[in-house]
Amino acid sequence: MEKQETQAEHTSHSYSIYVLVWLGLLTLTALTTVVAGINFGALTIAIALLIASTKSYLVLTVFMHLRIEQRAFKIFVFVAMFFLIISFVLLFSDYSFLQGFIK
Repeated sequence: MEKQETQAEHTSHSYSIYVLVWLGLLTLTALTTVVAGINFGALTIAIALLIASTKSYLVLTVFMHLRIEQRAFKIFVFVAMFFLIISFVLLFSDYSFLQGFIK
């Protein structure tokens, strides 16, 4: 019973943190739109992925309460994100390799 009360105390956030994160997500979405309109060359995709990663971090830690989850659950999430990153690296390396043959 004591563990449930302790966990309930940790899961309650004030509404101000949700509003601040929501405003941050709106700002990052606007920044993504602005970056898409500017030609940074090869860095455009990297900047967009960095902004998207920041947004996903905010959603995971605040809205999905990952910050207060048990360690095993955090490990599962990080392993999944690790393999997602590996997939992106392989995808973009293959894409950049094929760009030499298409031209």
